Amino acid sequence: MRTPRLELAFPDGATGRMLVIGADGAEDLTPFDKAETLIVETMAQHHGALKARGFDVATQINGEFDTILVTLPRARDAAKARIAQAAAHLGPGGALWIDGQKTDGIESILKEIKTLGGISDLHSKAHGKIARVEDPSAIPADWAGAEIEVAPGFITRPGVFSAAKIDPGSQALADALPAKLPTRIVDLGAGWGWLSAQILKRQGVDQLHLVEAELTALDCAKANIDDARARFHWADARSFRLTEPVNGVIMNPPFHQGRAADPGLGSAFIGAAASLLTGAGRLWMVANRHLPYEAELARHFAEMSEIGGDNRFKILTASGARNRRVK
Repeated sequence: MRTPRLELAFPDGATGRMLVIGADGAEDLTPFDKAETLIVETMAQHHGALKARGFDVATQINGEFDTILVTLPRARDAAKARIAQAAAHLGPGGALWIDGQKTDGIESILKEIKTLGGISDLHSKAHGKIARVEDPSAIPADWAGAEIEVAPGFITRPGVFSAAKIDPGSQALADALPAKLPTRIVDLGAGWGWLSAQILKRQGVDQLHLVEAELTALDCAKANIDDARARFHWADARSFRLTEPVNGVIMNPPFHQGRAADPGLGSAFIGAAASLLTGAGRLWMVANRHLPYEAELARHFAEMSEIGGDNRFKILTASGARNRRVK
């Protein structure tokens, strides 16, 4: 948690209009006055949690600010983009702060900034660092990044999952799907839409729901898929629900929280898939070979089998959803 560093950087609280770029929904933001603070957060679950706590939360930056705190994401290109966007919205004489964990590359980012505009008020605490940029105007504008054409007809943005290439797990899953699919399908954790595009090429699909928690990735999916059968949902896949069940779920679930492996994420996706399906519906999913999802599938489905894969991935299918979440 960054709270100990925030207390060192803002011992008397932040002054003036404050912008925070990136915040966990549960973290302690005591140094910041809710009435004077805007939080820009594009992960659906954190956005919703912060809003429920009474913060002013948005998905993009508007206006100028006296103080801006940039929290670093895992991806270096995304971190640079956040910093450049922040510098562009800093008011005259404003303060730009950078905060991050050592495992998320804070040291290398601060080292690079030191050669540009310099850093000051450096604090190290709780396995991370926070520092103020001495000359925010020295941050290069091209750090903001640009769209990436990752494949013909597909664009991504810095920081989204598998931004530079088609994810090999998604490729393996697409290769294993049957020629004909159910009529109503959900792609849980749809990312920038490549797997969904492959689903829409199959026979039988009348409606496809793309569910993605990261708004930047979902915006890319909207740009990549021009199909009236597609429905786009900015939502946490683990708690996503529809008013009517579907007869197919296809997914390549994440298994990392930041840099830490967390197989519980995939288990939560499996529970969500079971809740979305009819009793006769079917789940198709890909997972890294070492991840122990078979037991979780058995808890939520009557039948399960492996239908493909290699030494790196396994393609699993399941049917007979029990339509209940097992805690």
